[in-house]
Formats: sequence, structure tokens, C-alpha cells
Amino acid sequence: MSTCNETAAAMTMPGKGILAADESISTMSTRLEQVGVVPTAESRRDYRELLVTTADLAAGVSGVILCEETLGQVFSDGRPFPEAIRTLGILPGIKVDTGAKPCPGLPGETITEGLDGLPARLAGYAEAGAVFAKWRAVFTITEERPSWGAIAANSSALARYAAACQEADLVPIVEPEVLMSGEHSLERCAEVTASVHAAVRQQLRAMNVGLAGIVLKPNMVIEGEDHPVRATPEQVAEATVAVLRAWPAELAGVAFLSGGQEPERATANLAAMQSHNTPWPLTFSFGRALVSPALAAWHGDEGLVEAGQRALASHVAANANALRGRERLQPA
Repeated sequence: MSTCNETAAAMTMPGKGILAADESISTMSTRLEQVGVVPTAESRRDYRELLVTTADLAAGVSGVILCEETLGQVFSDGRPFPEAIRTLGILPGIKVDTGAKPCPGLPGETITEGLDGLPARLAGYAEAGAVFAKWRAVFTITEERPSWGAIAANSSALARYAAACQEADLVPIVEPEVLMSGEHSLERCAEVTASVHAAVRQQLRAMNVGLAGIVLKPNMVIEGEDHPVRATPEQVAEATVAVLRAWPAELAGVAFLSGGQEPERATANLAAMQSHNTPWPLTFSFGRALVSPALAAWHGDEGLVEAGQRALASHVAANANALRGRERLQPA
């Protein structure tokens, strides 16, 4: 367990966040097509190499989450991705779930799959060079949902995954995401997020998962994208931290997902979090909020690789700067 604790501490070190570059093959292919790039294994590899070789990326990024395809690919110079990423001063991780699928007995709700054969897969990922993993459960808010069945089933799966990771000496990123889709208020999001977190904590305890060896990747508590009133960063921070305070102090850290927020809003909300004194760091594990600007700037043009990297570097720097507000809360 000490290995997991040390790695989790390194993943949530002050001033750094985690880059989520783990889109599935289908999702990444769609995004490439949207900017005019023919989606192939090679173009996906080129894009991921562009991201992780951005100059000084390690100054603001502690780890990068890869999908299984990328973990098995090599840099243009022939080095395996995990090895090359480590030499850049960044920890390599791997998404291990196989996606959210319709949940039997719960119409309109999903269960994240991927537990079958997971211990053997984790051993293979560790041998390939990964030091942490990620599993995402998703919950949609309506007047009736998420149901208790969906919360219980997904929380159990998250805990079983986390326990398997720690047995393999991989740090589990535990990601219970309450989606932004819908018309719900910030208060309704807080209510659902608190219920989901309570179930996840209960299941983690039941599976003897050490909280000092995990990273929690939650949604920020925020109104639905179709809600008529937009919360301020201060309101989002207050509501989010209020929900998180139920987590024990031994938790290694909290790395927020961006969840489809505009990059600037995600950064502003992250900055507002830093005015709250918590026993664990509040950092970021953004995907779209970091990589979408890079993809748009590059759009497959070899002559625009540096433009894509500048776009990524700018957004990483903005989020790393947002974390600096926390320094003022630390005792001298």
C-alpha cells in the first residue's frame, strides 16, 4: 500500500494536475473527424504525442491518463509511450473501464463495465509501465434519477475496481461523475452528488480500499447546462467543498473533472475552490477543457504542431496558476 500512497501523493502534489487524454478510439476518432483529420491509429498516436511532448508540460501536469491503444503505442522515435512519458517527468496512467452500458432493470440508466478479467489486465498494464488507473461511473439527473439501484451498482463497481488496483500497486482514480446534462439547479446537483459520494465511501470501506492511496475525480457541483441561471465561481466552490467535506482527511486528493464546461469557466471554478481550506488538495484532471483547444489549433497539420502545443500549454498554465491561491492558506 505504501507504493500507492506515494504515487497518489505525487499525482496530487501542489501546483500540478492530471491531463486526461484517454478518450476511447470511437470518441477520439469522432473528434479528429470534426477538425478534418482522418481518424487512424497513426493520427490518434500523433495527436497524443503532440500533447505529451508539449514543452515544460511537467511543470503543471503530474500525470497523464491514456487509453489502452495509446499505452501500447510508441513515440515517433520508437520509445513506448509509458517509458517516454516517464522521462518527461510525468506519470503514465491508463483508463481501464470498458464504458457505461444500459443497466438491466433500470431503464435510462447505465452501469460501467470492465470488471471481468480486470486483475489480469491490471497486471499487464503495470508491466507496460502504468502506475495508476481510472474508472468512470456516470449519473444523469432528472426528477426521478439517479435511482438508488444505479448509485449502488456503480458504487460497488468503483470499489471493486479500486481494490483490484491497489492489489496491483496501481493508484485508482475513482471517478463518480454526475453529468451536467439537464435543467437541474445547483442545489439538486449538490443533493445527488452527496448521495453518490456517500455510497462510494461506503463501498470503498467495505472493500478495504485505503483512501491515502486513491485520487477522487468528482464533478464540480454545478447547475445543469439547460438551467436558466448560471452559478458564480464562488457559489460552485462553496457548494462543491460543502459536499466534499464528508470525505476523511486521509484521502490523497481531489482532482476535478471539467465535465463539458467551457475551459475558462472550469478554470475560474477551480481557482475559486482554492479559497477553501481543506485537508486534501483540490486540483484538476481535465480532458476536454485542456485538449480541445490544442486539437482545434493543430487540426492534423504537421506545420501547426507547435500551435497545438502552445494552446495546451496556455490552458495548463492557467489551471496551474489557479492552484496557487491555495498557497495563501498554508501556514508559514
